[in-house]
Amino acid sequence: MEEMRTLITALSLPGFPEWTGLLLLALGLLCAAAFLLMPFSVFGVKPRLEALEVQLDEIQHEIRELALRLQDPALARRAAAAASDDWAEPPGLAARTPAQRDAAPRIVPPVPPPAAYPDGRGRGPARAEPKLDWPRQR
Repeated sequence: MEEMRTLITALSLPGFPEWTGLLLLALGLLCAAAFLLMPFSVFGVKPRLEALEVQLDEIQHEIRELALRLQDPALARRAAAAASDDWAEPPGLAARTPAQRDAAPRIVPPVPPPAAYPDGRGRGPARAEPKLDWPRQR
């Protein structure tokens, strides 16, 4: 009992009753325990993990489908033949030669031509700012 009294007097705050320090210590320990025992779903980690798990399942399913397609070459040929029956070349691609179709695509976008004015005039001198006559004399 004497040890409890020494603890209470050591924790007491000046100007307050003796038990206030012990109450503050108990509240602090309770908050620390609640913070440590709080489930992770409160912080939003659980929904994120579930979303990642769903994405992982989808990716694994797609990989399994691709692996099955690669194992059955007859199915792959049938799928390619079915796709070629329904496919129509766009007009721009149909006019190309086989060499142009096999060429590597352009990495750099084409440079647009300079702007042309409808009335045919070229680009004139640099822009002139309006002249202000400040302050006005009255």
